[in-house]
Amino acid sequence: MSSAPEYLTTKEVAELLRLKERKVYDLAAEEAIPCTRATGKLLFSRAAIDHWLLQHSSSPEPTVATSLITGSHDPLLEWAVRESQCGIATSFDGSVDGLQKFASKKATVSALHLYFPEQKGWNVPQVEGQFTSTESVLVSWVYRQRGLVFNPQLKLKDFTDVKNLSIAGRQEGSGSQILMESLLSEVAIDNAELNYTIVARSEFDAVLAVAEGDADCTLGLKSLATQHQLGFFPMIEEPLELLIDRRFWFEESMQKFVLFCQSNTFLDRVEKLDGYRLDKVFSVRFIG
Repeated sequence: MSSAPEYLTTKEVAELLRLKERKVYDLAAEEAIPCTRATGKLLFSRAAIDHWLLQHSSSPEPTVATSLITGSHDPLLEWAVRESQCGIATSFDGSVDGLQKFASKKATVSALHLYFPEQKGWNVPQVEGQFTSTESVLVSWVYRQRGLVFNPQLKLKDFTDVKNLSIAGRQEGSGSQILMESLLSEVAIDNAELNYTIVARSEFDAVLAVAEGDADCTLGLKSLATQHQLGFFPMIEEPLELLIDRRFWFEESMQKFVLFCQSNTFLDRVEKLDGYRLDKVFSVRFIG
């Protein structure tokens, strides 16, 4: 599956820093940039490079992260932030983007649903590798039913039928697209051979593309399939979890959001939505 790599190549570091590869080699030779050498090849730890960038930034590292919820888009989360009147801003552009913003203190909360098939687990392997010894905590929030959302006129019998359909994909680095590629790999389908007709940047847009006929299917949420009266082929139940700056947890705005998520208004909303489930909301999954 594609995910944020733990190690970068010289070319990837050059692109990240907007330098020529020769300059990256020079920095490595001078031991001015963190790197390691494996079988004669330079590799760069992404976490170490992120830390190096913060240390060498022309502006001082912020001591307090920006009050922002980022990461994976979710209709229920978007609604809860708005209805709680907590005042926290939102900017959803995928799980990997959320992690990057969280690491650089451009966000205080990141919503995640990153799947790791080797461990048959979610989120924790990535967070453990990137945020150990940091002021962060990963907590549970909700579970969502995800599967193929499709035009109900199609006679979809199996996930492998996706080979013959047009697809509304998601942006690179989104948890949904990473999961899609992982599920395809399990049934030996090459993602590059599929017919992606549109790239949607939210759960809403992906399902709307199917409802409006711009694509035959998408890997979307059951709740939105039901809302738009579309077909749904269940694939997986995924946890949507929140990575939170521990200092921000005690801020009034965050506590207002937490209290709302324990209210009858929120519980009733989840009960009425098709494809959502609550279990130990805000229980701790990882502490940095």
